[in-house]
Amino acid sequence: MKIAYLGTGAAEGIPAIFCSCPYCSGVRLRGGKEIRSRSQILIDGELSVEFPPDAFYHAAAGARLNEIKYVLVTHSHMDHFYAHDFILHGYKYAYGAGRLDIYGNAEVLKVFEECTRRELRADVGQTVALHEVKAFEPVFFGKWRVTPLPARHSSESPLTYCLEKDGKRILHLTDTGYPPEENFEFLQKAGGKPFDLITFDCTFLFGTGSDRHMTIEENEKIRTRLTRLGLADGNTRCVITHFSHNAEPTAEKLRRAEREYGVIAAYDGMTLEL
Repeated sequence: MKIAYLGTGAAEGIPAIFCSCPYCSGVRLRGGKEIRSRSQILIDGELSVEFPPDAFYHAAAGARLNEIKYVLVTHSHMDHFYAHDFILHGYKYAYGAGRLDIYGNAEVLKVFEECTRRELRADVGQTVALHEVKAFEPVFFGKWRVTPLPARHSSESPLTYCLEKDGKRILHLTDTGYPPEENFEFLQKAGGKPFDLITFDCTFLFGTGSDRHMTIEENEKIRTRLTRLGLADGNTRCVITHFSHNAEPTAEKLRRAEREYGVIAAYDGMTLEL
């Protein structure tokens, strides 16, 4: 299983588009891995977790988004679901576009309708299918089993996901604050082997968390708890991502996080194989 972290920034990106703070100003000068586009993860070239406004940039950089078959969306916020781009899935905009299935909550489906109704051609609409998903109700497509889990982020019933394919298990925990208690109860009851990979929302890194996002300390608290439940072990890879410019995620800070917490700090274009 191949996982590509195409974008690793929070909503504002890094450097934040309208920001002139010392950190963002410095990133514009330094460039490199500190530049972070909005979050998107591509798995096995066929499953995209989120579809941000930077998806065009990711495709231009080499991601073959024309080959994706499935999109999982955590919630309807623009930085995670830029629905306008789907009007380009077909017609003269995209030759040979195959079927694309999008999975998300009720608000995701509503936003898709709002954003595309003026421009979506009938023939393009036939290539894109929307599916509403709900917490704790697994969905199946291709070789995938995906279980939505409640997130703490907004009032629209946001989701995180447990993804399973070919014996590999991934727990995707962005965009969310510390998960609801019912998530741990559900995962414990469901059982299964330890996760091969956990992707953590680490928006605030070493700063102060909130109801909507997490810090590295909260990430570690989750990993410790999952380990006690037998759902994580020494072979579980833990990746931190979704960084905000407010956390000033410098190379030095990220090296400290990797050293002290044994995590992998994601950067745009990073790939892992399970």
